[in-house]
Amino acid sequence: MGRNIRKRRSPLTVKVIAASAAVALGGGGLLYAQMNASAHESNNSAQNYTKAAAATVATISCPDVGQKLTSVPDKAKQGVATELANLDKQITEAYSRLASTRQAQANDANFVQNAIIGPLKEKRAATIDRIRIDITRVGGQFNSALSQLAACTTQTANQTTAGQGNNNGGQNNNGGQNNNGNNGQASASAAPSASASTPVDVGIGGQAGNGPTAADFVDITKVAPNVLAKPQNTGQASTGTFTTRCGTNQNKNHNTDNVIVAPGVNNGAHHLHDYVGNQKVNAFSTNDSMLAAPSSCQNQSDLSSYYWPVVRIQNGTQDFDQNALGGGTEGNVGKILTPVQAQIKYVGSPASKVVAMPQFLRIITGDAKTTTNGLANANAHWSCTGFENKVQLTQQYPICPQGSQVVRTFAFQSCWDGTNIDSANHRTHVAFADPASGVCGNGFKAIPQLTMRLVYNITPPTIQNGQVKNAYAVDGFPEQLHKAATDHDDFISITKNNLAAKIANCINTGKKCQ
Repeated sequence: MGRNIRKRRSPLTVKVIAASAAVALGGGGLLYAQMNASAHESNNSAQNYTKAAAATVATISCPDVGQKLTSVPDKAKQGVATELANLDKQITEAYSRLASTRQAQANDANFVQNAIIGPLKEKRAATIDRIRIDITRVGGQFNSALSQLAACTTQTANQTTAGQGNNNGGQNNNGGQNNNGNNGQASASAAPSASASTPVDVGIGGQAGNGPTAADFVDITKVAPNVLAKPQNTGQASTGTFTTRCGTNQNKNHNTDNVIVAPGVNNGAHHLHDYVGNQKVNAFSTNDSMLAAPSSCQNQSDLSSYYWPVVRIQNGTQDFDQNALGGGTEGNVGKILTPVQAQIKYVGSPASKVVAMPQFLRIITGDAKTTTNGLANANAHWSCTGFENKVQLTQQYPICPQGSQVVRTFAFQSCWDGTNIDSANHRTHVAFADPASGVCGNGFKAIPQLTMRLVYNITPPTIQNGQVKNAYAVDGFPEQLHKAATDHDDFISITKNNLAAKIANCINTGKKCQ
């Protein structure tokens, strides 16, 4: 199948204050809009500034159609995947227009609705209808309720930071889904004074103008312990571990595809991934091509693909993809950081023995769109060395003390439906075990739980005058504003020489293998 070449878009364009040295140094690429102060408000009031920033549209929120799909016939899968990727492309383009038209928005209160949100709804409606056609023409059933998901809304800066006032974030330390986000609003920092004609920071921040902000960071030494106890092992527990050593992507194997959610679509992820394990994974990979590919793992029977969004430091530097799709043209800017450690380990169940992972099983953990989807599928774990057993963060990035390193950990779904290697929404064929007992529900079977621990050397960011300097953040869809909760990880199980059975046996017999 040939590559799906798409029309190249112009870069995200943002208005900045030219005299601001902090912006040039990556201290915060700011988007601006004219503030119209009422007659009874003081033009020098920081309160006016805060109100204007909070009321300004920060991003676009669209229902995630892919998450609502429960069944897609095999013959329709490629067509549906392509149309879902088109929905992501449409949102990306709409966000780019949002970011580049701040002056027009300030001059016309209806501009966003008329020029961006309205046309976006029309495009989405047509795309969803093509999904309907793809499914029904091969005999599948289309849920007509999906047609109601065409309309999008907007979010203000305050809405995108809701829940960050409390650092616990409903964190579940054993890898379960984070179902309960906090409802508090992040407090607004003191801001420079603004007059009726002075542009104000809309609260998005970041070197490219789409995050992160100061509210997205927290001094980990000031966070109360929030790590929960793990379930107690039963007599049937599988207590072994299997560690695979696949490197840290020091050879810089990157792309902006995602073969799981957007097969056959170039730049389907709209952000850059690190790849370890299988070395020939892109949007056009097949099971056969991956099975024939080399691996970065020491155990050459492990051909599995482990990939995650890169972390970048936003200190004013640029990287190789500054002018590329998925990179700088879509708001993913700054120097790419390679982990100094990437530990990949399979662990067992506290409640039962595990069955071997099926060949080509796909699992996505976390949600790249939590800024607009909410936290139902969030599974981000951020911490610092020396704090991992005490504090894990979902909705904020940690500022680590000197001598401590930033740590991202992932604990994948550990229950499998026993039949499917994937599902229409890439979620329902796997599930998390009960966080209290570790038991898999609904007839699901325990499989080896994939855990990953990525460690980075990062100079601690600083917060000055309500702005973050030397910020770091994960790559993501531009409208997701680089929030910490959007962190996610992807996995395709590919083994040979009976390795999957060996991993399960090692775990079931309580051994520590590699």
